[in-house]
Amino acid sequence: APAATSADTRRMTYDDVIIKTGGLLALLIAVGALTWTMFPQYYILGAIVGLVFGLINAFKKEPNPLLIVIYTVAQGVFLGGISKIYETWQSGVVLQAVLATVCVFVAALFLFTSGKVRVTPKFTKMLMIGMVGYLLFSLVNVVLVMTGVLDGWGMRGGGMGIAVGLVAVALASMALIMDFDSIAVGVRNGIPAKYAWSAAFGLMVTLIWLYTE
Repeated sequence: APAATSADTRRMTYDDVIIKTGGLLALLIAVGALTWTMFPQYYILGAIVGLVFGLINAFKKEPNPLLIVIYTVAQGVFLGGISKIYETWQSGVVLQAVLATVCVFVAALFLFTSGKVRVTPKFTKMLMIGMVGYLLFSLVNVVLVMTGVLDGWGMRGGGMGIAVGLVAVALASMALIMDFDSIAVGVRNGIPAKYAWSAAFGLMVTLIWLYTE
């Protein structure tokens, strides 16, 4: 008999990750399109629910497909509504954001698979420092806007907003490299197939962040 494959022994494979990520992306787009058309005003609710279930999924030791699907639906509501607002403000911006997201994803995948960019301890440390700094900046900005110290976009407006957005895109691109590396390590080490859901969730979080930036 032929030797058992990873699929036969229920170990995670690249196909598992691709199928689950593709399914979640299709669900995200479908919910986003429905929200855009029928109830874009609920994007705040989607953002709150998405944040809650994102944190729940991030801290769970075992992946839960149902919770990941709920997260995806909530984010679909958020992205559908916020995209409609942005498109109303500036026609064509959503298509540009989609194309830019796809291009960055392809570029990051090429750099990783070609070996031109590798995940090293220094790479990981730089990413962690950058993400913590970005998080603190975002929290301060939100607080200043909510308390009326700054108006509208706060420190995210004007030229500084563009600079911060570029930094965030760079961080998200590095996070994609980390996602690819963790998937490769998981497949190489033969982790259980259920963790393909965790890999798909990680990719979704990064792609949604990249698109919004």
